[in-house]
Amino acid sequence: MEKRQHESDSSSARSLSASTRLLIFFSLLLSLFPIGCSSGSHTAYITVPEENGVSAYRIKNSTGAFTQIVGSPYLAGNSPGPLAVSPSNQFVWVGNRVDNTISLFKIDGINGSLTEVFPRTTAGLSPFAMVVNSSGSLLFVANEVSANISVYSINSGTGVLTAISGSPFSTFPNPVQMVLSPSGKFLYVVNNTLDAVFGYAVASSGSLTPMTASPFTAGVGASSMAVDPNEKFAYVVNATDNTVSIFSLDSSTGALTEVSGSPFATGTTPLAVTTDTTGAYLYVGNEGSNNISEFSIDSTTGFATELTDQPTTTTTTPVQLVTDPDGTYIYAVSGTTRTVSGFTVDTTTGALTDNGQTASSAVSIGSMVVTK
Repeated sequence: MEKRQHESDSSSARSLSASTRLLIFFSLLLSLFPIGCSSGSHTAYITVPEENGVSAYRIKNSTGAFTQIVGSPYLAGNSPGPLAVSPSNQFVWVGNRVDNTISLFKIDGINGSLTEVFPRTTAGLSPFAMVVNSSGSLLFVANEVSANISVYSINSGTGVLTAISGSPFSTFPNPVQMVLSPSGKFLYVVNNTLDAVFGYAVASSGSLTPMTASPFTAGVGASSMAVDPNEKFAYVVNATDNTVSIFSLDSSTGALTEVSGSPFATGTTPLAVTTDTTGAYLYVGNEGSNNISEFSIDSTTGFATELTDQPTTTTTTPVQLVTDPDGTYIYAVSGTTRTVSGFTVDTTTGALTDNGQTASSAVSIGSMVVTK
């Protein structure tokens, strides 16, 4: 009897050991391919202000299909708007426009779900735009009502924010968008009251110093800006003029100089602009004409030339364009239909094709980011 019992116990131990080994194997396998990496999918995070939440979606790299993550949307503060994701895919920061705070969320490395880490960080009045530098050491937040820019250092292990010395830094009232150059040396704030771009040199500490020639004049209704990945040119869309202004970017000072032939015409009420990951193509989201204008970029002059098959018609009113980190897709956020639509990028011609993949929301969408 004791022998049989011993054999049974040994068999159970062997079975348990095998199960444990299998579990460890799959855990290690998943850790090699976290949800945010490019092995099979990326993760998109989208603010939904009316629900005070952040929605999360897995995007399949091969098809662009969206799958909502279980537990999404995740509760944030009152009226969450701008958001930024750390380059390490560990953290998401969300600006709560009514609370005047910033929520910190930790990203689950396996399934992409979010867990908020309290307490929330105090921001300026109505945080409206947000960007993190490429090293993940600094977060910049433009505050619309208090007309300033809050700058925070980021704890690399916890994601916790600490305001740097001198923060916040003043800017002109009514900032509508903020862009950090790829090198992290220059910060630009678009202002549609003055139809101009305010430029700042960024110190290693994150401290901001206004550029000598700033502000830089754009067109009427300046609303959004993109800097090409090579940090040679900047593009500003002008919603009232229905144009795009092109600037060369001084690599030493960050100063912007409008190029010959600028501005050029685009669709009706352009509100969004982005480039592809190589800087060879430019895309402009036109809210009024419900389409995306497509251009090739001259690498020497920065001038943009329409592609022969443009514009790409959309079923939405694009107010934000987001470039997929792998360069495979462009995502258009709708201002009226509460959807995000995916477009496949032809890497040879730059042309966009509607891939039929969308993410829908029951309420209006605030902003969107995609993990690397």
